[in-house]
Amino acid sequence: MYKGVAQLLGMDVIETGGHDTTEDEFNTVARIWDRYDFIFCHIKYTDSRGEDGNFDAKVKVIEGVDAALPILMNLKPDVLVVTGDHSTPATYKAHSWHPVPTLLWAPGTHMTDRAQVFGERECMCGALGQFPATDLMPLALAHARRLEKFGA
Repeated sequence: MYKGVAQLLGMDVIETGGHDTTEDEFNTVARIWDRYDFIFCHIKYTDSRGEDGNFDAKVKVIEGVDAALPILMNLKPDVLVVTGDHSTPATYKAHSWHPVPTLLWAPGTHMTDRAQVFGERECMCGALGQFPATDLMPLALAHARRLEKFGA
């Protein structure tokens, strides 16, 4: 589905060459980094392991994302957003209505909060709080300093 939507939007779909670990996907991002202003990297297995009801495997995938993040950070992005398109709790084995944790990082961003880890409970109390998903791209563009004006 993501590939079809990306193509509909005029985005290039970059294959990882059959390698599908998070590290492989992030290394693919690094390989094409200089060719794009915007890169969307979808890590499907966080969702799949929730749908399987396999909590331990979901934790392992999320820890793999965390361990591989330095690959992206070494690219010195203008902004980095880590989030999901929906929640998929392993206990439900399905998509749910729960809020989706969102991490937004940019150099020079001074949003301070007490969050020390990235998880549902911490994100609820973080500087971003809860917000409609339609606000995510304007927030990301603003933090990347790609907007002349934010809001009305």
